[in-house]
Amino acid sequence: MKTTFTARHFDPTSELHSYAEDAVQKLDQFYDRIITCDIILQPVPDNDNPQQAELNVKVPQKLLNAKEQASSYEQAINLVIDNITRQIKKYKTTTLHKRS
Repeated sequence: MKTTFTARHFDPTSELHSYAEDAVQKLDQFYDRIITCDIILQPVPDNDNPQQAELNVKVPQKLLNAKEQASSYEQAINLVIDNITRQIKKYKTTTLHKRS
């Protein structure tokens, strides 16, 4: 799986970068045919949840996308990983049903 990391309008710490990469690597345990993952972190003009994480996951014949906002980038990354995990599980069940 190829992973790209983008931080828009801020300089991320190396800890944040490695945290995001490690979180995305855990998606392999749910589906091993993930082609690419794009992690995009950016600040948003929201006083309650000023950090946003976006994740684009390319799987065969589909692009899964999720955006989440939270008070920290780590929380936003966890929320977006949970969201994509649900989408991957749903994608797997639909593709398995199509094959049978």
